[in-house]
Amino acid sequence: MPEEEPTTSPALPRRKVFTSLAATAAVAGTAGVFAGQALAQPAVAGPEPTVPFHGEHQPGIAMPQQKHAVFVAFQLLPKDMRTGKELTEKQVAAKLAALLEDWTATAEALMRGADPQPLASHTKSHFATEAIAEGLNPARLTITLGMGPWAFRMAGLADRAPRHLTELPDFPGDQLNPGWSGGDLLLQICGDDPQVISEAFLSMRARVMGTCQLKWTQQGFLSTPKGATPRNLMGHKDGTANPGFDSPEFAETVWSKKDEPEWFSGGSYLIFRKIRMRLPEWSLATADKQNRSIGRHRDTGAGLGAETETAELDLDAKDGKGKPVIPIDAHVRRVKDVPMFRRSFNYDYGFLTQKELQQDDHATGTDGHSHDKHPYDAGLLFTAYVADPANFIEAQDKMSESDALNEFVINTGSAIFAVPPGVSEGQSWARGLFG
Repeated sequence: MPEEEPTTSPALPRRKVFTSLAATAAVAGTAGVFAGQALAQPAVAGPEPTVPFHGEHQPGIAMPQQKHAVFVAFQLLPKDMRTGKELTEKQVAAKLAALLEDWTATAEALMRGADPQPLASHTKSHFATEAIAEGLNPARLTITLGMGPWAFRMAGLADRAPRHLTELPDFPGDQLNPGWSGGDLLLQICGDDPQVISEAFLSMRARVMGTCQLKWTQQGFLSTPKGATPRNLMGHKDGTANPGFDSPEFAETVWSKKDEPEWFSGGSYLIFRKIRMRLPEWSLATADKQNRSIGRHRDTGAGLGAETETAELDLDAKDGKGKPVIPIDAHVRRVKDVPMFRRSFNYDYGFLTQKELQQDDHATGTDGHSHDKHPYDAGLLFTAYVADPANFIEAQDKMSESDALNEFVINTGSAIFAVPPGVSEGQSWARGLFG
């Protein structure tokens, strides 16, 4: 007796699955109304589950932040994995071009809730997809590509590198862990569902075999009150001075200048800094010390001496004793008027107790006495998009010289990446890069 055909196809694309679920929910809700049943909760309109992949700029920048993020850095392989022979620049370039083509198609599919193409190495005996997010909507998933300075050199593309792409210097006071710094390629994967992000990470990582290897990952989270600025783990608002997405200031701050290579038009630079906060010490500091270290009131986000969060900072204001209302070493003085768009996330990894992993070793020559034996690793994954990294470097130099926050933070990771422009349908992230 022949087997009956299944009523549903196991290969139904995930996009159709979550669309069908939404339609079913709508029908069910209507049925409840017609039956005279009271709904426990009224439907609340939320953000669209999908973010467009194609456009002038890459996704994941000029949009409201999602709730979760994973930053993934890779190193290009200098040798052939099978033969162990050194790869030529031409060979590295060919592998990089193929990876960017594959990554583009994969990212586009994942962001719209579809299944990416199976891996080229897979046979019929393998599952076609990860299926980790089967039945889930994309939850505003975005995947953003960045390229480090060495990626251009290893692929023989130094003459096509963005003009302002250079390694960040080691700033005074940095205690950088090489395991959390640098990188040739970066994927910024953001979304509102960590399971969807996990599938995206695994799907993208699976395609790097033979071209690059994982260097580091960092995971962050962020909760944004409705109509308000999100807060960092120090309890203060973070991102108050950000320009609006549609403002001329945003375009001037974020997108590449006219002096850049033509192919990079519409691109940007991503500055990444892992900033560990000394939260136990911070919690013991008085309210006045906390506010003066930042230069803002914690509750309202207003600058000291001001009433509202968005009021212009008055750096010339004096108190009754003739002293600056906003202290000379307050953090807001150090970063005022620095053109950058912050898109940071909080992180909290708890206590680092597995010392054998050597994930908390400080760099050679730095003061290791500030580390506890099993330190609490929590703080900020500082992420800023800029048109010119030189402005950030200048600001960081000022902060290193004199910033009251230095007592409560340690910079443990650092990286810079050029973020290529967006692509149109039929194009890939390799567009224009290889001539």
